[in-house]
Amino acid sequence: MRARRLRASLRGWGGVGAMAVVCALAVVFTLLLPLTQSRGDGSTGTGGPGLARGSQVRADDYCADTAIKKAPEEQTLSPSGADGDTIAKIKARPGEKRKLIVGVDQNSYRWGYRNPNSGPSGDLEGFDIDLVHRIAREILGDPDDVVFKAIPTNQRIPALQSGSVDMVVRTMTISCDRLKDVAFSAPYFKTGQQVLAPRSSDISGYDDTLAHKRICTAAGSIANTRLTADHDTRKLVASAVVVPPVPNQLDCLVRLQLGEVDAVVTDGALAASQAAQDPTVELKGGTFTDEYYGVAMNRGADDLVRRVNQILVDYRKDTTDGWQASYDRWLSATLNKDSTKSEPPPPVYLRTS
Repeated sequence: MRARRLRASLRGWGGVGAMAVVCALAVVFTLLLPLTQSRGDGSTGTGGPGLARGSQVRADDYCADTAIKKAPEEQTLSPSGADGDTIAKIKARPGEKRKLIVGVDQNSYRWGYRNPNSGPSGDLEGFDIDLVHRIAREILGDPDDVVFKAIPTNQRIPALQSGSVDMVVRTMTISCDRLKDVAFSAPYFKTGQQVLAPRSSDISGYDDTLAHKRICTAAGSIANTRLTADHDTRKLVASAVVVPPVPNQLDCLVRLQLGEVDAVVTDGALAASQAAQDPTVELKGGTFTDEYYGVAMNRGADDLVRRVNQILVDYRKDTTDGWQASYDRWLSATLNKDSTKSEPPPPVYLRTS
């Protein structure tokens, strides 16, 4: 990524509070560990084996409680390059405030994280950050016309609803429940839930080996929703303990390192990055859901949703500095050199005017 793309400012989020200190220490500790590279065999080096792929179960088959009987990732508006009221308001911000305000993560290695080796500024880097810069470039003409706001996992939707951010680009899965509160772009990444545990653990995946194990999830995450439901319906082994959720995904890794929990369940893409940070943990078993990340925006911001969808179409077509280049830059070492398993299928749009 060009250096000027790494100069965007980061503004803290009030909700992070004391947890920011813990997360910052964890990031510094884990990023100072030797970073591993893919061995070219689908593995992630000392961070654990590559993602095993078995039969998948969708997190949401379709949104049955809405008038539109479609999968959640198919409930987005068709692309458009036109500006509407939402974009006009962004462009009308005075002077230096004429920037796109985006909620992101600063603790997810290779997705959105502050690189301690990039100098005093600790620039934000990662796959999600690349996408934000592309959106800012297409809407405002400059990839650096961005104000980043670091938000915890459980504040993604509140940040949008309060108007604190224009959009959220933070490994956010498109789901039926979330569509009740926010609008999503078309998918830009495919992943699924997966188990992360110490390499020495006898846990083998999302199965009966989780018996009597303490499992950590983040508040407001698909993992927490899924495990709570599975525990209630006995799809998760009864003796497994889903501990009270934490504000941020990285908090689970910290608790795992401290021995306070036995396993973490999160998106496989994030789990792989956490395994790359800490060689004492690894992915256990394959992903057990199919899920898709989308850019989240406010309901009613139709022009912004359509514009982002057009940007995503062009981003995926760009063979020089688009989706594939960003994947190669940030994720091929922790996931797999073959990006086809992570690239979402051609988007499906709602047939609305």
